[in-house]
Amino acid sequence: MFGYGYRMGMGFGWLWMLAILIITISLVLWIAKNLFAQNKIQNETAMDILRQRYARGEIDKTEFEQRKNDLLDSNRARV
Repeated sequence: MFGYGYRMGMGFGWLWMLAILIITISLVLWIAKNLFAQNKIQNETAMDILRQRYARGEIDKTEFEQRKNDLLDSNRARV
């Protein structure tokens, strides 16, 4: 009686192992993807952010030009 139930459970054991393996690999890939995405965001310069804001329409052309000149002037003063 015990042997029959034991064999039935072992038949699907490989399915559980495969599911756990797939979940683990997916989790590792998801974490790695999010870590690299955060690093990309942190490497953006002020000029990149300014260009993105202008492209999205958050600021107009005059404000873009003014801020761009401010950034360029601050970079020249630093050098």
